[in-house]
Amino acid sequence: MTQNTTIALLSGGLDSTTAAALAKEANQKVIGLSFDYGQRHRRELKAASDLANFLKLHEHQIINVNLAKWGGSSLTDDTQEIPISGISENKIPNTYVPGRNTVFIAIGLSFAEARGANQLVLGINAMDYSGYPDCRPDYLEAFQNLANLSSKAGREGNGIKLWAPLIHLSKVEIIQQALRLNIPIERTWSCYKGQNKACGICDSCRIRDEALIKIGRADLCSNMQF
Repeated sequence: MTQNTTIALLSGGLDSTTAAALAKEANQKVIGLSFDYGQRHRRELKAASDLANFLKLHEHQIINVNLAKWGGSSLTDDTQEIPISGISENKIPNTYVPGRNTVFIAIGLSFAEARGANQLVLGINAMDYSGYPDCRPDYLEAFQNLANLSSKAGREGNGIKLWAPLIHLSKVEIIQQALRLNIPIERTWSCYKGQNKACGICDSCRIRDEALIKIGRADLCSNMQF
């Protein structure tokens, strides 16, 4: 294994970009991996390419995995409405994409093992999001055990680490990290709707904008972008 190489799952959003930048700050050679999974907000892939260039990643791959073929989420099925009424406690919203992180992490681990990388960095966050089952600490711990058991590298004692540096941070704390790392927040894309401009009303936009306002950076809110 190469002890200074990290695969970053890069969506083009604020969290994954911050996670990739933290890996670079840790003197890792970072390779970006993004997914075109049939999401209605494909605008995020343009942001991912732009940010990969900004961060001067060693390489950036975009993989096609068509999860929209069977839908099951408002992010992959245009007949479902993107929720705009806010997050309900103990209710997983229809923006949850069945199996998305499980598929992405599995492909990321395959890519990492093939490239001899020692780490996979994830922008998942359990604090300010919607209680998605595949963004929680117990999920990450279980997947780490699976990663160690399911690979040649893991069986030989060189398992690939799943690193989620933002998992316990609030959105305010994530934005503070992004600002410290000089990430161009205005070039990241968080909106769930497939439009040219961020809507400002979907759950993702509202969580982000509320945090920006809290730290006095309303100039970076959704309605100020692009």
